[in-house]
Amino acid sequence: MTSPGEERPKLEVADVIRAHGDEFRAKFAAILSDSQRKALRDLARCRTAELGGHVERCLDCGHERIAYNSCRNRHCPKCQAQSRAEWLARQAEHLLPVEYFHLVFTLPDELSDLAKANPSTLYDLLFQAASAAVREVAANPKRLGAMPGLLLVLHTWGQTLTHHPHVHGIATGGGLSCDASGTIDAKPKWVKCKKGFFLPVRVLSRVFRGKYLDGLKRAHHTLRLFGKLAALEDPAAFHAFLGPLYKKDWVVYAKKPFGGPTQALKYLARYTHRVAIGNSRLVSLENGRVTFRYKDYADERKPKVMTLDACEFLRRFVTHVLPRGFVKMRHYGLLANRFRQERLALSRRLLLVEAIAEAVRESSVEPKEWEPPKERCCEQCGSRRLECVPLPKAKNTS
Repeated sequence: MTSPGEERPKLEVADVIRAHGDEFRAKFAAILSDSQRKALRDLARCRTAELGGHVERCLDCGHERIAYNSCRNRHCPKCQAQSRAEWLARQAEHLLPVEYFHLVFTLPDELSDLAKANPSTLYDLLFQAASAAVREVAANPKRLGAMPGLLLVLHTWGQTLTHHPHVHGIATGGGLSCDASGTIDAKPKWVKCKKGFFLPVRVLSRVFRGKYLDGLKRAHHTLRLFGKLAALEDPAAFHAFLGPLYKKDWVVYAKKPFGGPTQALKYLARYTHRVAIGNSRLVSLENGRVTFRYKDYADERKPKVMTLDACEFLRRFVTHVLPRGFVKMRHYGLLANRFRQERLALSRRLLLVEAIAEAVRESSVEPKEWEPPKERCCEQCGSRRLECVPLPKAKNTS
């Protein structure tokens, strides 16, 4: 629901959908997935009478305020703040008092069309190949000889809503000692990374490339290949298509270390629940055209504006709607769900530290991410004596 005093942006993605959604759906009816249709429907209804809500009435002055329900769709720009805060509170329990490193694994542009046609398969393989590359290189005794903790988050967009699949990752600056196969030692010790250095990026890139292309070959018979991809149904043609990608340098980027759990929390807050474009970047919707702000990374990150036809804007937006049930945040190594608690407990004992609650309390993450919801009060007289009367959902007459 909307919060007291919350200021609505002048223009929202929902406004574009309400104004041009029917035209867009008619134009692209043949290629829209059920998840994309649902996202368009949910975002258009978010915080409107169609989802119901309640009337908040002050028992002292009689002032009334209507609050409509949120759609809670994970692609909605308005519904991520609360989910992000709740998720961050849970993830804080998994942090270790060590350096954290930021990694990015990116698919080459040549695979973009294939990924659009087979998002579940290619995005899932992106997670598998990136995590396997980190675990394999880290397990090498010449590199680290340890199992680190890894969290990967999928992003599929660029600043102008173009298709740009990549995963952001944060990794612990060290891990539990293991053999070359990645099996943790019977009596493990904590192996620390060299200060400011995690793993060699060039090696990660080559291992990532090899694992991804090998997985793609094995998945060939499951891929949907139609339109301009139809020629790739032939195994020989598919192998020929992948050939040049073995010779190309795949982009794997390692940023400077965060330095500790506090900085890692800031990173999590920025990336985990981000959607393709936030309402704050929208400038105008005029004459069937949408103007929005973006940063041009090819031109020293200079702020610029772009104008697109409304249907093209929506086409780009729904490209980043994930398939139903697809998990966009995944944990590996020390953070893998099955053994997380015991491995983290062991890591903390080996690091000779107590629980990280103090580090979390001292975190400098923006207060709005951590403050509990404020008690509601009347926006007219300040009274806290409020009653809520439910509103029924409005009938959709469209």
